[in-house]
Amino acid sequence: MTTLMLQEALSSARQVAQQLAGDEGRYAALGKALRALPPQGAVTIARGSSDHAAAYFAYLVMSRTGQLVTSLPMSLLTLYKAPMARQRVLAVSISQSGRSPDLYEPMQVFEKAGATTVALVNDISSPLAQAVDWAMPLHAGPEKSVAATKSFICGLVGGARLAAHWGAHADLLEALKTLPAALEQACQQDWSAAIEPLRTASQLMVIGRGPGLAIAQEAALKFKETCGIQAEAFSGAEVKHGPMALVNDNYPMLIFALRGPAQQSLITLAAEMRGRGARVLLAAPADVAERDLTLSTAPQEDLDPITAIQSFYLLVEAVARARGLDPDQPPHLSKVTSTR
Repeated sequence: MTTLMLQEALSSARQVAQQLAGDEGRYAALGKALRALPPQGAVTIARGSSDHAAAYFAYLVMSRTGQLVTSLPMSLLTLYKAPMARQRVLAVSISQSGRSPDLYEPMQVFEKAGATTVALVNDISSPLAQAVDWAMPLHAGPEKSVAATKSFICGLVGGARLAAHWGAHADLLEALKTLPAALEQACQQDWSAAIEPLRTASQLMVIGRGPGLAIAQEAALKFKETCGIQAEAFSGAEVKHGPMALVNDNYPMLIFALRGPAQQSLITLAAEMRGRGARVLLAAPADVAERDLTLSTAPQEDLDPITAIQSFYLLVEAVARARGLDPDQPPHLSKVTSTR
């Protein structure tokens, strides 16, 4: 059986290429406007997978420009009506559907207060798209699987484009041009060795750090959503502050050791956890001898999380089927979640 989730995950490179082929002038104009009148603060507004994409965007902005970016608890505005500074703020929302009130209502508040509002949204006719100054289509195409895959990857790419244009980062802009080919390569990686260790798992830690933490968070969500595994994401720097007490013989841990300053600490952590008896699955590039799963690298280091999650999606879909589950029909979930 070929699931919708698998079909859509495999189409990510094509949809990313479509996104990159359009709207370049609008991204450039938005970046120019942000540089001409720099925001005094920036917030992201998103839920679920989209919030993980927003965390990746925030990391790119903070690491490259030093501009602080905060993930806004939407209930502060929708329920608690909290007063907060809204002028000279950049508010960025990411969404596949753009139809949940707790996304578009805060954006309407920021819009009316004179903030610069941006939506990276797949449904360009949605209330969210109508509520903002700059509606930037993700071009992921219709997504029928409840578990988001291609729309999440397109959200990561949209966030990278926004960060690159805002900071005029020529290296990132150039690297994005060949990202679709890197995604195709990521689809060819064989992660089947991880299926059997995860087939009977009931709990799992997913570890990342730096820009890879957002990917660990997304992976943990997908394990819950499609496989029924109680998976939790942690920064590699936080594991020893309490979560390590859970680790016993054969405790499963998936560690994303992407390129960059955090990589060596994650490789060291993997070795230490193996020494404690954990069943570690270390995902790392081909030059890391200790790896269990090979990560494709992107054209630029900051884009590695995008190729990493591409390979992961094919794994988690296979794990769900190995557990006798249908990843297209996770229990109790629907495609559009409406909350306030």
